[in-house]
Amino acid sequence: MHPLSGCCLLLLFSVAVQAALENPSAVPEHVHLSYPGEPGSMTVTWTTWVPARSEVQFGMQLSGPLPLRAQGTLTTFVDGGILRRKLYIHRVTLRKLLPGVQYVYRCGSAQGWSRRFRFRALKNGVHWSPRLAVFGDMGADNAKALPRLRRDTQQGMYDAILHVGDFAYNMDQDNARVGDRFMQLIEPVAASLPYMTCPGNHEQRYNFSNYKARFSMPGNNEGLWYSWDLGPAHIISFSTEVYFFLHYGRHLVHRQFRWLESDLQKANRNRAARPWIITMGHRPMYCSNADLDDCTKYESKVRRGLGGKYGLEDLFYKHGVDLEVWAHEHSYERLWPIYNYQVFNGSLHQPYTHPRGPVHIITGSAGCEERLTPFVIRPRPWSAVRVKEYGYTRMHILNGTHIHIQQVSDDQDGKIVDDFWLVRPLHGRMMYL
Repeated sequence: MHPLSGCCLLLLFSVAVQAALENPSAVPEHVHLSYPGEPGSMTVTWTTWVPARSEVQFGMQLSGPLPLRAQGTLTTFVDGGILRRKLYIHRVTLRKLLPGVQYVYRCGSAQGWSRRFRFRALKNGVHWSPRLAVFGDMGADNAKALPRLRRDTQQGMYDAILHVGDFAYNMDQDNARVGDRFMQLIEPVAASLPYMTCPGNHEQRYNFSNYKARFSMPGNNEGLWYSWDLGPAHIISFSTEVYFFLHYGRHLVHRQFRWLESDLQKANRNRAARPWIITMGHRPMYCSNADLDDCTKYESKVRRGLGGKYGLEDLFYKHGVDLEVWAHEHSYERLWPIYNYQVFNGSLHQPYTHPRGPVHIITGSAGCEERLTPFVIRPRPWSAVRVKEYGYTRMHILNGTHIHIQQVSDDQDGKIVDDFWLVRPLHGRMMYL
């Protein structure tokens, strides 16, 4: 080879690299789904690095043309880091989907398309049995639960995902590149199932801006609090973080509490149709972990509120919330039915049949760089099961009276390490007697 040829090749390569840097891609990345709350709909969200049209092409055939089209909106997100990186977030809502039918879709524009993904539209109405994967605290590093969750998703095991706060560790880090990496990692799951979220403490930088920008949840509160209906259940997602990051606005505590009160009242008026009320929030009211977190304190902020106001335990008990799902502690813990530190089991032999208080589950062991959280040596009297292993929770809302909950251990190759049924009668559901 002529010596000049090598120089030319090197020069061409340098020009190509420079061009790539100067011409960021319009090919969609971070594709994920969410349920916007209206029957027969699904929202597709993705990122590009240049402005582009927001379009989804979809249909029911695995191959061949995708005959249906939907357009959406583009918003510019500027990360708060020193580089002020710009991400272009696209949102398109698909409507008039046939319940329970599988769709194939791709998203993007003439400037670049994603690969094809598949999802199954959620069934309408109350008479079906949703299956969920539930977990919190999953990072871009050490995401132990993700490979099995991907396999479960490919096998059609779930209808939706509940990610109960703390993503990526942290989405804002390295000028939001850690967030990019995390969204890419979850894409095989989140582009196939509605990936429903709530904020955790690791999302707090720049007033939760990465969380608000990257996820598309129902309602108009930027995903900080919202609710939605799924089969026989009403699911409420809220922010425990308003109690801790008060510099972003103390008024948020009041606003969220009033919203929760109103939403619970509506849910109870609709309880004949949707008997289950399930809440998800990041930081628990109770836990028996060996650390100094809020849930280890007798008067935890989430439980008792601020200065005796806006406490959630009394509110949830009063409105007959059935199941409270938490994360934050990097472990799994199931509590006996509980209110105000008192155990209210249904009976000695069937504690979760007709319980006289809400049931709490803490599921924060999906895997992150902070590793697992130990427990105090002696379990609290209200603690039923404690598992210090990586894993996630499966929830099957069988019907209006029965929910089946299992904890999957990744340390034991998918073994079920906790398994119980929550059973409540259809009538008099609001009251714990």
